[in-house]
Amino acid sequence: MSAEDLTTSTPASETVLVTGGTGYLGGHMVARLLREGYRTRVTVREPGQRAGVLQQLRRAGVDPAGRLEFAVARLSGDEGWADAVDGAAHVLHLASPFPFTPPETEAELILPARDGALRVIAAARAAGVPRVVMTSSYAAVGYTVKPGGHYSEEDWTDPDTEGLPAYHRSKVLAERAAWDFVRAHGGVELSVVNPTGIFGPVLSDRPSASADLVKAMLTGRMPVVPIMYFGVVDVRDVADLHLRAMLHPKAAGERFIGVGGASISFFDIARILREHFPAAADLLPSAELTIEQVREAAKTDPSLRDAAGLGGQIPVISNEKARSTLGWEPRDVTETIVETAESHLRLGLTLPEGHSLDA
Repeated sequence: MSAEDLTTSTPASETVLVTGGTGYLGGHMVARLLREGYRTRVTVREPGQRAGVLQQLRRAGVDPAGRLEFAVARLSGDEGWADAVDGAAHVLHLASPFPFTPPETEAELILPARDGALRVIAAARAAGVPRVVMTSSYAAVGYTVKPGGHYSEEDWTDPDTEGLPAYHRSKVLAERAAWDFVRAHGGVELSVVNPTGIFGPVLSDRPSASADLVKAMLTGRMPVVPIMYFGVVDVRDVADLHLRAMLHPKAAGERFIGVGGASISFFDIARILREHFPAAADLLPSAELTIEQVREAAKTDPSLRDAAGLGGQIPVISNEKARSTLGWEPRDVTETIVETAESHLRLGLTLPEGHSLDA
């Protein structure tokens, strides 16, 4: 899809503000916007982060051609946001804290996620930006298990669900606060994208929670995996979904789940990798914990609480709304997993001695 498919405006005449442009999804989002011809402004917490954005663009094969600029602003404070949104025609709010170790307090995640979203939306409203597209997460949709296991945009994770990780709670509360703000104040449209686990080509050495699972498997660091089924979506398709939500008239006031197909498990990912990278077969997970084993292990290992809470359920996650309303067509999940691995190899992933794979 090109921007012209959804709008008659000229991308070169419009500036899109992207928060979180230094991250995994953000890098692909910025690359996509520049390819489409938009002037793109990226918020960074520190000026030194600009180099990381430029590195991702080089790896994506994108030349900014003078259409990329930066603004310094933090989710935790008001300073810089008025300048960041000044002159922007669109705002894509991708930024949200994601720790790789459990925070000391939930407030470390919830406050910047919720208050940061409100700062961005309020600044956009004050600047006359017509619509904000916010990245939420499937964590805000389907992490309260329900009978039947079918999930759509009508579903919400209950933030009081027992054992719910702080990150998941932060996504629920931030998205709820965003919708409440728009309903209470008006003056700006909101559209929300709720992606499942994001995989696909990596453009940076920075950690990515989902994509790094593939790296861990290929290097033999996950000999055993918990039983857990989840949705997978390609990072490039998530960027595409944001662009469609930014432009399509019917996206205003709507949530859109981003999922590429049927739910798969960690063990399914290992199977895909084994089929496409047979030389790494002995490095890949060879066993799957039962749900009973997962629940017992989760008592002392916080990283297993997600799997324990989901109880081995295979969720049926609908992407029908994004397909029918926005014309979104995601990639095949197997293609996404394979290209995740290939990108890690291109970036110099070193396998244990005696293993050699060609990307």
